[in-house]
Amino acid sequence: MSTYHHPQQKSGNMVSSGSILTPSQTHPRHNSLSSSMSSGINPSSSGAPTSVMIGSKPTPISVPPLRFIIMDAPRQQNLHLYIKECRKHHVTDIVRVCEPTYLGGELQSAGIQLHEMPYDDGHSPPKEILERWLRLVDERFFQQKHAGNGNGATAASVAEECAGDSNTSAPPTPSNPTIAVHCVAGLGRAPVLVAIALIEFVPMDPVEAVRLIRRHRRGAINEKQLNYLESYQRWYRRHGTGDSCCVIS
Repeated sequence: MSTYHHPQQKSGNMVSSGSILTPSQTHPRHNSLSSSMSSGINPSSSGAPTSVMIGSKPTPISVPPLRFIIMDAPRQQNLHLYIKECRKHHVTDIVRVCEPTYLGGELQSAGIQLHEMPYDDGHSPPKEILERWLRLVDERFFQQKHAGNGNGATAASVAEECAGDSNTSAPPTPSNPTIAVHCVAGLGRAPVLVAIALIEFVPMDPVEAVRLIRRHRRGAINEKQLNYLESYQRWYRRHGTGDSCCVIS
């Protein structure tokens, strides 16, 4: 897993925004996937036998203590392959930002908690999604670490507060947890959330965050999403720091 070391703080923007206004390659968006996931049948199958594969290789993004994996959407028939990849990286949570393409039971059996945080493709994440996302990142990488353990009430509070998540309590968290996040292609909504986490918690300059993600996941974050991130203002206040969450206008 590639690890980024945060450079010494400088005044002003650390990177000129003009240097990465356009991705090195434009990737078309995938169409909405079929809802026939529960059958485990590939919707595009024409009856001929097909090999089960991962759509695209999951991309680790690490800026300690933050550890993420950006993925495309698993299907029911290849979910076990994604679980295998997740185990290699100590994934404790998967955040699904798009419509469902697989059932969550297999993740639960693997000790991975599924969080539903969908929002429309081509749009910026709404406030309620940002609040849930940043609270999860805070819980996994900061609060649990400071509490000295990876399970118990802290993990359970995430499940209780995040509407739409699994109703089961969170599994024990290793000392080096990773959050996996995916949309359909893993090029837009998912990397935008990872970039926001880097901006909020490192804290990293927005352009620098986009550059880091694009370096490892080619084609991620289009120009519209870049413009949104460049104008993004930090607002989240970590729990236990004496401040509450607020939006600075």
